Amino acid sequence: MPLSDCKITDLPKITDPRGNLTFIEGEGRHIPFDIKRVYYLYDVPGGAERGGHGHKALHQLIIAMSGSFDVVLDDGNEKKRFHLNRSYYGLYVRPMIWRELDNFSSGSVCMVLASNLYDEEDYYRDYESFIKAVRGGN
Repeated sequence: MPLSDCKITDLPKITDPRGNLTFIEGEGRHIPFDIKRVYYLYDVPGGAERGGHGHKALHQLIIAMSGSFDVVLDDGNEKKRFHLNRSYYGLYVRPMIWRELDNFSSGSVCMVLASNLYDEEDYYRDYESFIKAVRGGN
């Protein structure tokens, strides 16, 4: 599965002078998975990095709810950097992609919608183990 499967998704945006509204529905409506978990990162210190792992089966949608940050995706053959800075854009990340988040602006909030409940067994926390799995090892 190529890195090109991971892409920015436009989410519905309803504009109103009183404030805009964006919503997300799973099961193939706006994202290709059912949402089983939501988590968010905030108060990330300047210069800090998050992520630094891959998932065996988890699908995610990463959204900059406030501020901005970068997501670097790596499928073992290619790397691509995405800059997220709008709450109506989401970055879809498929399984077997290494991800790193950096360049957080002050006050940024990163929300992640996930296809599965937390399972430590789904993680690759070591890059070399991830590369080995991508290239056909265990």
